[in-house]
Amino acid sequence: MNSKNRHLLIDLLAFEFVLLNLVLFLSLYVLVPEFTLSDEVFRNKILVLTVIYNLSWLLIVLYIRNNSFYFNPDRGQFKSLLVSLFFFVGIVTTVVIILEIKALVSPTFIVPIFIFTLINLIAHRILMRYLKSRSTNTSINSLVIISSKELGNLQELTEVMRKSGYEVMGYLRDGDEVPEKTTDYQIQGRIKKIKKVLKKHPIDELFIALSELDPQLVRTTIDLADNYGVRVKLIPNIPLFVTRNYQAQSLMGELTVFKLRQTPLDNFNKTIIKRLFDFCFALFVIVVFSPIFLLIGIFIYLSSGGPVFYTPHRKGEGGETFKCYKFRTMSDSDNPISGTKSTVVNDPRITKLGKFLRKTDLDELPQFFNVLKGEMSVIGPRPHRINLQKDFRKSVNNYMVRSYVKPGITGWAQVNGWRGPTTTDEQKNERVKHDLWYIENWSFWLDLKIIYLTLFGRHRKNAF
Repeated sequence: MNSKNRHLLIDLLAFEFVLLNLVLFLSLYVLVPEFTLSDEVFRNKILVLTVIYNLSWLLIVLYIRNNSFYFNPDRGQFKSLLVSLFFFVGIVTTVVIILEIKALVSPTFIVPIFIFTLINLIAHRILMRYLKSRSTNTSINSLVIISSKELGNLQELTEVMRKSGYEVMGYLRDGDEVPEKTTDYQIQGRIKKIKKVLKKHPIDELFIALSELDPQLVRTTIDLADNYGVRVKLIPNIPLFVTRNYQAQSLMGELTVFKLRQTPLDNFNKTIIKRLFDFCFALFVIVVFSPIFLLIGIFIYLSSGGPVFYTPHRKGEGGETFKCYKFRTMSDSDNPISGTKSTVVNDPRITKLGKFLRKTDLDELPQFFNVLKGEMSVIGPRPHRINLQKDFRKSVNNYMVRSYVKPGITGWAQVNGWRGPTTTDEQKNERVKHDLWYIENWSFWLDLKIIYLTLFGRHRKNAF
């Protein structure tokens, strides 16, 4: 799943759950004459019903729906809503009967489901338009690589892509021929311009029509796309580049493409599970450890004065820049935007308190606020400084594939000892190698394992 779609999906799901609880509460207030939150028994039953509603809807989102409902609303949306309604009524009714919630008669707890479904049907498309108009950053900018012999099919190909939600910025070809009508395309030219195009334009996905292109040219193009963190989809006659993470996808039922570097987190269900876990875990940490947050802030201020937090700019999912929250550990911190100076052993800038915070990783605690905001994940590749990312891109193949997922507070590379300095080729390559392995092999249980190893493993020798 493209990072832009992932952000849009989370916004849509958040809206649905807010709408669901609002409809439930207002419906009960209107339909139940004895509705009152002052009665403890009645209040507990309302709480139980709220939990039932939310868990039932979560199960429906995870196992009944898919991403086409949210991103291709013209394709069976009404049918999907009817199926969801059927299961929603069935699950809620069954659980209410089993738990014997007798204070609420049958129509009372079923009516909100129908009201929610109706409003959701109306509001969904309105909200989609609003979210897309709020930011041009939701469009999936795409580029087509095509043979000059296939240019006659270009218009039809791009029409299908546009119906599927892609913003086709243009095409690059392997010969000198040009199609008759090219005024609709911002980018045009020869494939040899691709490096310049990827550097200049914000391309998210690359579509390569394979049938008449030289295989070596295709391979070179894929490598360049990986270097810029651009996802690749192949439009084949015969699949030439079958890999472990290679999956077919249908666009509007008219065009089959093959996705390279398919990752577990491209899956609709797994994306939701990871985001839900991130949000709940981060909220838990912030609430439970809030006294520690306060104490650390007080100690930093009393010991060295100045700001409590240091907010360097880091690169995140899809190459987006964000402010990464940390407790300040240095008396003289590097510029948060353009800083280039890495921490070294016995760095004189580190305060006594800062040394303890860095050694115990307590300086990273504020990053749970980044997780709540959706800028980071609990587990993922560690975010790098902007200048360090440029350095890695030059020296490590496929480095930008890390940007397929959110950066994490801790990660697979860190718990395996590849943290701290990145001055040698081995340090750079091993860190990226472990990050890419994590992206390709993600599972919920792997995240739990990394959390355990972060807390109890022996990997802190490079922390300073």
